[in-house]
Parts: sequence; structure tokens; C-alpha cells
Amino acid sequence: MKNVLISGASIAGPALAHWLARYGFATTIVENTAGFRDGGYAVDFRGDAHLTVLRRMGLLTDVERARTGMGAMAYVNKAGKPVATMAADLFAGDVEILRGDLARILLDATRGTTEYVFGDSIASLDEDADGVTVSFERSAPRRFDLVIGADGLHSNVRRLAFGPEERYVRELGVHCAIFSVPNHLGLQYTGHVYRTGGQLASVYSARHNTEARAAFYFASPETAVDRRDVAAQQRILTERFAGTGWECDRLLAEMRHAPDFYFDAVGQVRMDGWSRGRVALLGDAAYCPSSLSGMGTGLAMVGAYVLAGELAAARGDHRVAFTRYEDVMRDYAAGCQKMGDGVAKLMMPSNRAVIGLLNRYYKLLPYLPGKNMAAKIARKTAEAIALPDYAGVPTRSTS
Repeated sequence: MKNVLISGASIAGPALAHWLARYGFATTIVENTAGFRDGGYAVDFRGDAHLTVLRRMGLLTDVERARTGMGAMAYVNKAGKPVATMAADLFAGDVEILRGDLARILLDATRGTTEYVFGDSIASLDEDADGVTVSFERSAPRRFDLVIGADGLHSNVRRLAFGPEERYVRELGVHCAIFSVPNHLGLQYTGHVYRTGGQLASVYSARHNTEARAAFYFASPETAVDRRDVAAQQRILTERFAGTGWECDRLLAEMRHAPDFYFDAVGQVRMDGWSRGRVALLGDAAYCPSSLSGMGTGLAMVGAYVLAGELAAARGDHRVAFTRYEDVMRDYAAGCQKMGDGVAKLMMPSNRAVIGLLNRYYKLLPYLPGKNMAAKIARKTAEAIALPDYAGVPTRSTS
């Protein structure tokens, strides 16, 4: 039995643990937050590849039960009057679910087969011919056969095994903030989006309209702020959006009470290789396509399925499995990243004339022949992988 340490308890890490436990691996997940982390934006699954992975995990029914049910989104003007509508398929795919709800489903599915260590993180990795000695910030050192970094855009494992973040993270000139707010607009499975200058604010209903999520995006090629300094982040957001119209001031006031405030630069991860010795990367840590792509969660879930399947097929031989994992996933990840490349400039135009043209385009979009083109491109990208079938690989119950 191979003993695998996974860093990160959000989406990619528990998804990998789910599969590895099924194949008979012993899995431990270490997470630097003190406990389960709720919150986050809505994420979507679209196309056969995403849904097939969920179905093979046995979790599709649970995900569908927790789906947001989001309908069309409305672009509004400064006074809150709708001026254009965007179809649900562009935003929600086949199944949309809040990140926190998906994380809870994955935690519940793995808590009986995976050891979770919350409130700790990896301090160092010392690899030799037989395994990896891992030192932790708080716990005693331990030995593992393999270490997987599934710890996001700012991956600690990537930094320790591959080098500084700036070598691999490419920011797209946009910052975003997301947090929970009361559904004071009474939104019913919909949302409102307000664009002003190089900025965009939105709010959409969540959890069957009992609450809502606010999301802010703004162009920021030179904005630098400590990711741990929430007060500074909220101050920047207030300076950017206060007095800009619509519901921005009210949402900024609610921001002060949000239990799940998130703020970060929008970025991508570009790497020539995703493994080094007995250490490999998964999901955003390896190939983040950016939150603007709409592909990150589906890509991470597919990546977890492939990485676990290849490790099982190779009977734990990481040299074979890590090579096969990258062979299968490289082009797919590149396609998903391409989706996010041009979105930042289109989403955050600073020229007032361009903003006016976009608003008129969105208003006319429902009547244009190519109104579903963006959704079709997204679906084609999400489906652009031939999923390997690991049905013949022995599982815990059959080995």
C-alpha cells in the first residue's frame, strides 16, 4: 500500500483522495486552514468529460441535488435597470454548484477513508530513494511514498519542490473579490451585473435564494497587497467601487460582515513539468487556467481522476504514472488556459467607447445568429479530452 500525502483540502485534493482510496492507497490530506473552508464562487461542470468523472465517482446525484439552479443573468445600468441578458448556459454549464457545497460533498465522501490534518502545513520536503520525509509547521515529521500539491494558485508544495511562485504564476491584470451577502434584492435564481470603467460588480442568488454572493472585478496591473491582510484588501475594494453607483455601496457595507471574504489577483500557472521525483502537482497548483476561464474546477476533477488512475495502473510506480498523467492532461490543460487568456481584456475594458459597444452588443446578443457561440466554445473546450477508462484497474474491494 502506497502512502500518499496531499496538500490542500479544497477540491482537487479530496477528489484525488477519493480515487486513491478506492484503489487501495493510504491517503493523508494536510490543510493550513483551521477547519473546513466554506464560501467561494459558483463553479460549473459542462460536457461529457466533467459529468462522466462525477458519475464514475458516484457523486453526480449529490452534486445535482446541491446545484444552484441559476438562470439567465442581467446586465444593469447605474440605476439598476436591466439593459441586457446573458443566457444561463454561458455561466452555469450543465451543473453549477457553489464551491463550498462541492467541497463539503467531497469531504463527506472521503472523511472515512482519508486522514485529514487541519491547521497545519508542509515546512520542508526531503526526498531519498525510498520516499519523502515531510516536516510540518506544527506536527512531527512523517514519511510518505509520494507527495501531491493540490494547494491552489499559491501552492506551498510547488514553492518547496519547484521554486518561487513568480517563476510560474502569470497575473492577468485583474483582481477579484468574492463574499457572501444577504439576498436583499430578492433575486430568484438569477443575478445582476454592473459594469463601470475598468470594473465590474455583480451579485447573484445562492442556496435556493436564501443568500447571495457578491463578486467584484477590477483592472489592476500594478496592485500589490498582502494576501493575509484582509483589512487592506477591503480598503482597496472600497476605494475602487465606493460611489460608483448601483448597489456597490450597500454590497461594500455588507462586505465588512462577510465570514468568507476572498480577494486575490486573477492568474494562470504555466509550468514545463508537473512532477519532480516523488512530488507532483494537481489542479490550480499545476495548471490554473484562471477563474475567468470557467474551467478550473472541471479541469481539477478530471486531473484527479487521471492522476489516481495512472498511479493505480502503474501499481504505484510514480515515474511511469506521473509521465502518463502529464501526457494525458497537457493538451487539455492548455486548451482550458486558452479560454482564460483573452477574457480579462474583454471583461475589463477601460475605454468608455469599448464599454458602450459591449453594452450594445450584450443587448443585441439574444437576437444575433451567433448568440450561443461562447457557450459552444466553452463546451467544446471542456470536452476536448479522451478520458482513459481505468475500469480494469483493481480497486480496494477487488484486490
